[in-house]
Amino acid sequence: MSDPTAIAQQFTQFYYQQFDSDRNGLASLYRDTSMLTWESTQIQGSQAITEKLVNLPFAKVQHKIVTIDAQPSSPSTASLIVLVTGQLLVDDGTNPLQFTQVFHLMPEGGSYFVFNDVFRL
Repeated sequence: MSDPTAIAQQFTQFYYQQFDSDRNGLASLYRDTSMLTWESTQIQGSQAITEKLVNLPFAKVQHKIVTIDAQPSSPSTASLIVLVTGQLLVDDGTNPLQFTQVFHLMPEGGSYFVFNDVFRL
């Protein structure tokens, strides 16, 4: 496996730039088997996850990543667990919210998709 930290950094940079600019673009990162847990609510499948993210109750968001940690998650598959902590500003607010997000990334065709995604404020 390539360097897990480098993969995690590339993934998170893309994910949060896409989230902050056009959440519809995140659909390609999820599959029908993917699951998102957003503040204890579980959502399964790419379409349902994208719908949840697009319909969050804010128009603008800006993520600031504070830490990224990554580990291989299987001895037989090049999958990764990625833990992200950071801050986000919504709708031009001035008080950042602290967040934690965990991604379980699975390899697919030379890239990765999000199998599990857990988000918590």
